[in-house]
Amino acid sequence: MLPTLITDLHIEPLDLALTEPFAIATGAPDMANNVLIRLKLADGTVGLGESAPLTAVSGETQASTLEAITSVREALLGRDARSWRPIGAWLGEALPSAPSARCGLELALLDALGRHYRMPLFAFFGGAGTGLDIDMTVTAGDEAHAASSARSIIARGIRTLKVKVGARSPEEDVRRMVAVRREAPEARLFADANGGYTVAQARTFLAGLEAAGIPLALFEQPVPRDDWEGMAELTRSSRVPVCADESARTVKDVVRLVREGGAHGINLKLMKSGVVESLAMWNLARAHGMELMMGGMVESTLAMSSAAHFAAGLGGFDYADLDTHLFIREHSFRGGLRMQDGRVDIGHVQAGHGVDIG
Repeated sequence: MLPTLITDLHIEPLDLALTEPFAIATGAPDMANNVLIRLKLADGTVGLGESAPLTAVSGETQASTLEAITSVREALLGRDARSWRPIGAWLGEALPSAPSARCGLELALLDALGRHYRMPLFAFFGGAGTGLDIDMTVTAGDEAHAASSARSIIARGIRTLKVKVGARSPEEDVRRMVAVRREAPEARLFADANGGYTVAQARTFLAGLEAAGIPLALFEQPVPRDDWEGMAELTRSSRVPVCADESARTVKDVVRLVREGGAHGINLKLMKSGVVESLAMWNLARAHGMELMMGGMVESTLAMSSAAHFAAGLGGFDYADLDTHLFIREHSFRGGLRMQDGRVDIGHVQAGHGVDIG
């Protein structure tokens, strides 16, 4: 028997309490109801994966993710893990509406391969680098919450803040940005509406920031996913770079954004698209000179470390929004990414993504 054949697959709920609700324009979960995956190879190597469904983004739940993974379990057993790209493509066809389920399986598969060959995933993905400067999120809330969050983030040594907007009026969001700027006058500021604005509201927000003298370095997903015309209109008229997130889930989405001028850049999230699809999206975006952000759903150290390996190993990322593990109250993982001030590093990892249980 080949040592890289998949011989077992175990899944279980992974429920993680958060330090605060991860409030965005479309929801505010106070728990990460994820899924832990253990994939075993014939030589005994075990790879770990995490699925982090976020209902507000993809419609997935923990229950639907468990069901989706269970539905392909028997078909995965006996396959050769070295065929990870064909397996990823097959998962895309088998589970088209379950991207976080696909991603968790792909991460477990790649971790197992990395451990088998004693290769860290950043090298597997290309070895372009081992570290990334990250931002941290100011979740949706009132002005006092925004100011308090900004103080806490700056105290961590992080100098880029992403402020969630779109849950309140543009005028209120401008006041929140002013509060953040007051607490972090030297920080680089992003705003992420998660599709919560109309075009008119997005323009009001941008005009309010300009009037208040608040510099914005990036404006992410200002209007809903399907408002392609609105994305293009804002991209043409805004002096602030516009980044597509919810509007960039697949290669086809990126093709449309390029064709219609719908964004200056895209936010890649493994949980949103899967690993194989994200690789294709990275290539397409790079070929067309688009900016790139690496992001995530509400993920623990396991999935965040995997995303760091992907982005650092491939290179070419302008922004890294890899902070959700900092919102996890407690977990049972060890290893993986290390963080100092506003930089994450995975150069010490010797095999796979470097995360173990316990």
